[in-house]
Amino acid sequence: MANEEDDPIIQEIDVYLAKSLSEKLYMFQYPIRPASMTYDDVTHLSAKIKPKQQKVELEMAIDTLNPNYCRSKGEQIALNVDGTCTDETSTYSSKLMDRQTFCSSQAASNVSRYAAAVYRKGELHLTPLHGILQLRPSFSYLDKADAKHREREAANEAGDSSQDEAEEDIKQITVRFSRSETEQARQRRTQSYEFLQKRQAEEHWVHLHYYGLRDSRSEHERQYLFSQGHGMAENIELIKSPSEYLMMLMPPSVEEEKDKPVAPSNVLSMAQLRTLPLADQIKILMKNVKVMPFANLMSLLGSGTDSTAVLRCIQQVAMLVQGNWVVKSDVVYPKDTSSPHSGVPAEVLCRGRDFVMWKFTQDRWVVRKEVATVTKLCPEDVKDFLEHMSVARINKGWEFLLPYDEDFVKKHPDVVQRQNMLWMGIQAKLEKVYNLLKEHLTPKKQDGQSAHPLLVSGEQRVSMAKAKVKQNYGLLEKEFQKQKAESKTNNTPSNVDMASVRIKEEPVSDEEPMDTSAHESMNNGMVNGVHSEENSMDSLNGHLPGGCTDRVAQELKAFVMTTFKKQFVLTLSELKRLFNLHLASLPPGHLLFSGVSDKMLQDTVLDTGCKQILVPFPPQIHAVSPDELKVYALWEAGDSYDQHRQVLLRIYSKNYKVRRSVIQNQLSQECGEDLNKQEIDRVIKDCCVSHAGMWYLKGTVQS
Repeated sequence: MANEEDDPIIQEIDVYLAKSLSEKLYMFQYPIRPASMTYDDVTHLSAKIKPKQQKVELEMAIDTLNPNYCRSKGEQIALNVDGTCTDETSTYSSKLMDRQTFCSSQAASNVSRYAAAVYRKGELHLTPLHGILQLRPSFSYLDKADAKHREREAANEAGDSSQDEAEEDIKQITVRFSRSETEQARQRRTQSYEFLQKRQAEEHWVHLHYYGLRDSRSEHERQYLFSQGHGMAENIELIKSPSEYLMMLMPPSVEEEKDKPVAPSNVLSMAQLRTLPLADQIKILMKNVKVMPFANLMSLLGSGTDSTAVLRCIQQVAMLVQGNWVVKSDVVYPKDTSSPHSGVPAEVLCRGRDFVMWKFTQDRWVVRKEVATVTKLCPEDVKDFLEHMSVARINKGWEFLLPYDEDFVKKHPDVVQRQNMLWMGIQAKLEKVYNLLKEHLTPKKQDGQSAHPLLVSGEQRVSMAKAKVKQNYGLLEKEFQKQKAESKTNNTPSNVDMASVRIKEEPVSDEEPMDTSAHESMNNGMVNGVHSEENSMDSLNGHLPGGCTDRVAQELKAFVMTTFKKQFVLTLSELKRLFNLHLASLPPGHLLFSGVSDKMLQDTVLDTGCKQILVPFPPQIHAVSPDELKVYALWEAGDSYDQHRQVLLRIYSKNYKVRRSVIQNQLSQECGEDLNKQEIDRVIKDCCVSHAGMWYLKGTVQS
């Protein structure tokens, strides 16, 4: 009571609620303009609004006579936007940037607690706001200038190409039938940026008439900010009890309840998470974390959670890898989804990710190249798989993200045994799908899953190498004696000349320098089966087995013929790339894996009826790889266009780039017949590509 007496009431003010403009009153803010510099005296040329979106655009005049206005810049901007011609669609009809557009954005989505107040004669009149908008300058005219610039560049690049070339060719149209849209797909589509932009564009603009601050119509409208009646009936909403008044000041958060997601996604609220069923909690945690030890999972679920129930639920959404739990692939890639990188369906992604998980059950390290070779997936998808459960180490590969959880394995042997059985089933499926080799299927000894590599001294490596040589020597000697004895007992002419058979003796003296490499095999400078050295003819083991040379040559010749009948013109670098892709599609142990050198590949190309085209490259292009300067073309394909292609190829033996008109004239002169557009297009597109109005042989356009 004493405090109230110290703070007496000085004045009482009546508050009135005005509703005449409650659905039409907006507050405009100009955040990049100081309050002292208003737009009240600036000429407003036009105004328009989209009521549903609460979007407003105002067009205001610019004072071009002001000494601070740069006239040359204004003329340049108008020229860039409209060009030289002026018509009704021109943005600046006066050939001068004399206007500016302001576009609005919502400052607050919920304005129910905001009102405009007017104080007059001891009375306070409040009008609820319908929206608070912030207006900023719009630079859409720059987009129009860029579009004009691109049009001019496209016209310049067209050069003197014929009008027929500009005509659209007949193209094959692939008809696809859309599948029925699921509820999740529909929600994603309606929340996409493209869909929202389309919805916004559907609402039409409502054009308005602007009245200035001192206009009589504005003065008339301002009178609606005052309550039209002072009676109690008109202001019944302001007469509330204390509890109702507090409820109006602090209403319940209905909007938060409405907008609250069903389940957390990227950012988890632990309070919301623990209101869900246990199975949903575990699924959401594993989907976000990807890899987690069991102890960490129990700590996130709370102190009163039953570990047996958690073990039962975790096995439905995750698999055990090195004592840790990794989320299942079908949880990461649900059904009817696809890769954001390559568009591969979820079933193929799940198989590839299962292969990576299975590899980590065999070893702590996985090589990314091996995964890509086996799964045939794009590098981005393979990188996603590995980033889910491992970390990259320079010059080593990808290491599993967490250390081996020996405590969990010892405490729950029944769970470990059940998971091992599941992995055996997954391994059987992967073996059928990917045709895995035996070395892939043999599990490596993990020795307690120690993360530290085994250290072997140099002396130990030398001793191991010597022992291996002695063992191999003894086996070869026994095999030789056995064959010799059989040839004596049979007394028949042998198909093998035993005199020509000799055992290669390996010196095993202490003075011989031994190979102490940690690897068991060498690649002899091969990359994907193709030797990098020009004159190298050695295969992987030094010599091809007897009878295999001809078969390798036949396989290589078949590949070259098939490739050139599709492409007609190829550079050596492109041919090697296609050959490497061909090798990747072959089963393990194929003949072509025995080794193909660059020289052997080039000789095969020339033997199949192809010729090297000596294209006169410009001097600045000679800095690129030599393989890109070697161009080969199929000289005779056996069809009616062989003569035309040969004329075309002879043109490129003298010119690096040619116009279409030159090709057309040369074909008419040498072939002596009138070729129609389709036939010329067929010949040109078989061998050439177009760039900036000129035609080049395939593979010779330098970026």
